[in-house]
Amino acid sequence: MTKTKGAALTRRLLGTIVTLGVTGAALAQGGAPNAAPDFAQDVPSRDATGLNLPANLQIFGKLDPNIRKATAIVNEAVITGTDVDQRVNFIAAANGAKLNDEERERLRLQVLRQLIDETLQIQQAKVADITVTKGEIDQAYAGVARNLQKTPAVLTTWLREEGSSDRSLRRQIEGELAWNRYLRKRVEPFVNVGDEEVKAILDRLEAAKGTEEYHLNEIYLAATPDRQQQVFESTKQLIAEIGKGQAPFAYFARNFSEASTRGVGGDLGWVRSAQLPGPLAETAQTMQVGQVAGPVATPGGFSILYLVDKRQVLMADPRDARLSLKQLTIKFPAGTTQAQATARTSAFAGAIQKLQGCGSVEKVAASLNAEVVDNDAIRIRDLPPPLQAIMVKLQVGQATPPFGSPTEGVRTLVMCGRDEAQGGQLPGAQQIQNQLEQQRVNLRAQQALRDLRRDAVIDYR
Repeated sequence: MTKTKGAALTRRLLGTIVTLGVTGAALAQGGAPNAAPDFAQDVPSRDATGLNLPANLQIFGKLDPNIRKATAIVNEAVITGTDVDQRVNFIAAANGAKLNDEERERLRLQVLRQLIDETLQIQQAKVADITVTKGEIDQAYAGVARNLQKTPAVLTTWLREEGSSDRSLRRQIEGELAWNRYLRKRVEPFVNVGDEEVKAILDRLEAAKGTEEYHLNEIYLAATPDRQQQVFESTKQLIAEIGKGQAPFAYFARNFSEASTRGVGGDLGWVRSAQLPGPLAETAQTMQVGQVAGPVATPGGFSILYLVDKRQVLMADPRDARLSLKQLTIKFPAGTTQAQATARTSAFAGAIQKLQGCGSVEKVAASLNAEVVDNDAIRIRDLPPPLQAIMVKLQVGQATPPFGSPTEGVRTLVMCGRDEAQGGQLPGAQQIQNQLEQQRVNLRAQQALRDLRRDAVIDYR
């Protein structure tokens, strides 16, 4: 059975920490404000502070800065408003997201539920005599720092500057480590996959050879009959936000989806149309790679789909060909006018058309003062979709049209070699078994968490 390794855990931690894995619940902070006091008779006096503090000031109420108002109490464990705000601030900063008031409030509600789940997971792990040491948390914290291209010390400073804290991040790391360890101890040993099940899947794959399948991500929003129009409008607003391109689709899926796949960024994996509900299947068949579609009316709500990729089962895909490429790039110094940039780009395009295979690249680059970068093992599939369509048709020695921008440089790709894609092969029996086991572990984990929520004593404040 596949176990969670350190590096993989760190990558998953970064994903869940940065973009969340759970949705939220609304709550209000009670307490009406006191009547506003009349300050009309306060006479400012000059003092050493220069603040013009009133001489007859009164303190209204009692404030202890060390006491934080609770947002929720989970089996006597306190989750404060500060805990929620620090997690929200980290999510927004790590994703480079600029949240308006409505988005921030919606994210706060989702973060609250995540913190509740996190608290329940840590508590359940302790009941099972599972502990996470400070050294293990430090190691994972350092891994998150590396993924954010920071040192642990710089990460700590950055978190505080963004209105978060290392304590908040370490808490989520502890929850992730504790829950994974709990699953390995109490769930994984009781998950079994028989040889007949594996063989049945391999037989179905063989029978489906040539069938088109889709790699889809989904956001699902539930809608009761009385909320159909409201949720429909919310889904349209969410699609508009996704279209701005300020954050990846997975960010919105983790934060807003109400499906069980929210923890993995809404990733449905590779599916065939026959495996999807009718409306989703029809939509997927009309989509292009990289497209977002919706709202799609589905049983109980609405879905948003993102087509990551598509292929034919067990068939060779031209986009799996591996290429040997040379990239030429010209850059524009600061102060370059639009006319100058256009003229230089035109000269670049003309020189590209005269290329005589990869052997002439360096000579042409020198005449254009262009940079050359080699890459001998890149799949067409790994290129942006517009370039994929070009590279599939390109022959060895030919170059793409110029592409890029004045700020990042204009470039071209020259194909120097091509290893064609081989026909698809059935996955190994062990690979199928591992995938089935992991799916069942995930399903039981969701069931266990639902049981914990049902039995928990949660006091919202």
